[in-house]
Amino acid sequence: MVMRGGTSKGAYFVADELPSDPDERDGLLARIMGSPDARQIDGIGGAHPLTSKVAVVSAADGRDADVDYLFLQVGVDDGSVSDRQNCGNLLAGVGQFAIERGLVAAAAGEAQVRIRMVNSDSMATTSFPLEDGLPTYDGDTSISGVPGTSAQVRLDFADTAGSSCGALLPTGAVADLIDGVEATCVDNGMPTVVLRAAEMDIAGDEAPRELEADQLFRERLEDIRLQAGESMNLGDVSAATVPKMTLVSAPRANGHICTRTFIPHRCHDAIGVLGAVSVATALRLPGGVGSELLRAGADPDLVEIEHPTGTFAARVELTHGPQGPVVRRSGIVRTARKLFDGHVFPRSAALPTSAGPFRDA
Repeated sequence: MVMRGGTSKGAYFVADELPSDPDERDGLLARIMGSPDARQIDGIGGAHPLTSKVAVVSAADGRDADVDYLFLQVGVDDGSVSDRQNCGNLLAGVGQFAIERGLVAAAAGEAQVRIRMVNSDSMATTSFPLEDGLPTYDGDTSISGVPGTSAQVRLDFADTAGSSCGALLPTGAVADLIDGVEATCVDNGMPTVVLRAAEMDIAGDEAPRELEADQLFRERLEDIRLQAGESMNLGDVSAATVPKMTLVSAPRANGHICTRTFIPHRCHDAIGVLGAVSVATALRLPGGVGSELLRAGADPDLVEIEHPTGTFAARVELTHGPQGPVVRRSGIVRTARKLFDGHVFPRSAALPTSAGPFRDA
């Protein structure tokens, strides 16, 4: 099944319908997407990291979750397949997919599906409307970066702090100096490095293409990312998609902060779900890099994040424990929509120019 989840798009599979061997599975998924190829012309990928994603879903074994969700990022140009990060956007469609495939029994009115995010072994609960026992995708909720409106999907996160790096502040500090630039390295579901745009000699409201075209800027940003990865307990991240890099500046419109995010080498047209949660967390920490740029809102727990195509609201409730800041709760609102349900015909591994049928996707 192909679904739009939030501001991303991807292929959703039941785990049992894919090869059990990870290498065989990943090779198949790369061919399904059409990688490696900048256009992904021979597959169903959309020639961009945001549209070259896969969700693998299975019924959960334990009582604390209904389904397990493994996210896989398929590289467009290199054909790599990475499980080193979560994707909160595709997460927005996991519950609906689970009901569509019979992995979860649907109740009346509204569904609540408990999802274990396998990549980080953390939990999320998704809530969305049902009609006649199936998800309904029609509604009046709009999110920036997606035309029109759809049914509201509420996502509430638990135990995401430090889920990838081992701690909310994996370096042990609220702010670090990396290559002469002050940064907050944070992990509240997505390893993220928050920098002031001004310290990187940019305004912070440039168009994504303009930033991507600035080779010197991108090289400097990548140098900082590589150093941050080591400091964040992620090791050598030269071939990894984390940490994400977010540059913050004063808000330009009605939001609380302006952002430009690299994922990690392309500039995001919006901002990722868990990336937004991590950025909001960093900005709400006393002494967090860019916190002085944050415009106060009526609700101190809600951060309206401006990005290239609109705004994203992330709620983060913080408290302070004996070891430092503690995340009590994180939540966001997304939408999702089923786009296609059928069969995909991947290129054969043995014969790159031929095609053979595969199970429902």
